[in-house]
Amino acid sequence: MVSQRLEVRLDEDHQKKLTQLVEWSKEPVAEIVREAIDDAYEKASYERRRAAVERLIRMESPGDALDPDELNRELDEMHDIPDLY
Repeated sequence: MVSQRLEVRLDEDHQKKLTQLVEWSKEPVAEIVREAIDDAYEKASYERRRAAVERLIRMESPGDALDPDELNRELDEMHDIPDLY
């Protein structure tokens, strides 16, 4: 895996929190940052799926339903899947 360098500037409060996480977990800063990114991505992905389900639930009649191709495109966009058709 090719890794890229990232520079992040933290205020004093965030630096203290990061230092405490390193002490508690005994993991390197880079691993804590990667885990935080994974957690944030999963949370955002979940929220997008939840919002899509909420939109589907609010549809009251078949006339409000998206056509299957449009629905597939929306789902693909939510999961960053390239258009294969």
